[in-house]
Amino acid sequence: MDRRHFLKTLTGVAAGAGLAPMQAAWAAGARAAVPARKRPVVVVDAGHGGVDPGCIGCTGTYEKDIVLATALDLARQLEASRRFKVHLSRSDDTFVTLEDRVARARTEDADLFLSVHADALPVPSARGASVFTLSEKASDKEAAAVADRENKSDLFAGINFGTKDPEVNEILFDLTRRQTNNLSIRLAQRVVDELGRRVRLLNHTHRSAAFVVLKAPDVPSALVEIGCLSNKTEERALRQSSYQRSVATALSHAVGDYFDFVAKV
Repeated sequence: MDRRHFLKTLTGVAAGAGLAPMQAAWAAGARAAVPARKRPVVVVDAGHGGVDPGCIGCTGTYEKDIVLATALDLARQLEASRRFKVHLSRSDDTFVTLEDRVARARTEDADLFLSVHADALPVPSARGASVFTLSEKASDKEAAAVADRENKSDLFAGINFGTKDPEVNEILFDLTRRQTNNLSIRLAQRVVDELGRRVRLLNHTHRSAAFVVLKAPDVPSALVEIGCLSNKTEERALRQSSYQRSVATALSHAVGDYFDFVAKV
């Protein structure tokens, strides 16, 4: 069952049977969504680019260059596995807006979005890779409600649930986002496990924040900080193709593990 057919089925259940059967339909559809596709679509996002260098290391290393090399290696490994169809948000030193990166994932009907970055921390001794998933925080409940409404207004425009009923759309959106968040956390766990076998990890390895590139409500996603350019030792490592290849291999294995898990759910 592909995503569009699943949403159509879920909408029919929602219109005629209420929330409980709809949740059951969601669970059944989620189990069937990915395995039915011949090759899952993975969007690999190399952070920054062009006029945006990203973080700048102790000796002048640009984040945009390190993450592009790693993203290209990751894309090659995923393609070589013949399991996935891979798209890059950028394949050269080009500036791409955050919104366009998310739009690319939606346009390609991505099953997974993985954004590759390098970190810079205020403590020079801090080093190691880490992973972010999406988290929304607001100063108060009223502000959160306003932001939630505005975000949904924008995001609904890209998802066709097959119904004009605003209450049904609201429920479907929340179920979609909840399932996406759960899958994103699972992806992050696999990334941490695989990175930990090959490179050093930051003490706070799995973190969360309101990254724009992670906000597609129907595409599981994670942002990977592959190391700290603010640490002299790690900056040297990040410049080495062997380190980049180790990270790319870890991420490639994590993606494979993630889809193995989804196929069994």
